[in-house]
Amino acid sequence: MSDALALEGVKKTYNPGRENALTVLDGASLQLAAGEVVALVAPSGAGKSTLLHIAGLLDSTDAGRVSIGGTDYTGLSDARRTAARREEVGFIYQFHHLLPEFSAVENIILPQLANAVPAAEARAHALSLMERVGVSGRADNRPAALSGGEQQRVAFCRALANKPRVLLADEPTGNLDPATSDTVFAALMELVRETGLSALIATHNPGLAARMDRVLRLEGGILVAE
Repeated sequence: MSDALALEGVKKTYNPGRENALTVLDGASLQLAAGEVVALVAPSGAGKSTLLHIAGLLDSTDAGRVSIGGTDYTGLSDARRTAARREEVGFIYQFHHLLPEFSAVENIILPQLANAVPAAEARAHALSLMERVGVSGRADNRPAALSGGEQQRVAFCRALANKPRVLLADEPTGNLDPATSDTVFAALMELVRETGLSALIATHNPGLAARMDRVLRLEGGILVAE
């Protein structure tokens, strides 16, 4: 079986050829198996956000390969990469980035409509996801009426709305207080385990990292196992 996500020898330098050139990835490689949840840890500025953006096909590599589900997306057209992001990858960020003019459930429905899912089916799936993370009672509230923890749970649901193969999360609870962070992370892990998808989750929190299947550290532009 193909890995859900594979990076092979990925290199990335900003401002190449200039005096202020900065190499953030220098041959980074990883294999993420189906159903595996891996923590990504690194100091600030070490390149973990760049690695996640490359893994999610939001950024290109200078060298190396990026494969999702056995398909090599390196060098493919923007249209193919955009379609893959929509169908294969879910993203969660430190800030929820919910659309303020739409209700919580509408924020989860919209990505499905973009994938041509019928409206009734999209709403039913959105409500099912919200039920799993304990926010179904807030479905018709707009983001401004939700607590920080509720907003992030809705963002989790939105990221999983199109049933991706891979979830990429960049400090998904970093904007929450410790108690809320622990509760919200537990909800995320339960949802990930129930859906069986693979996840690469960047975190500064060693306690959260320890709850995942394994931990990778980004050091000197490469990934090493802890």
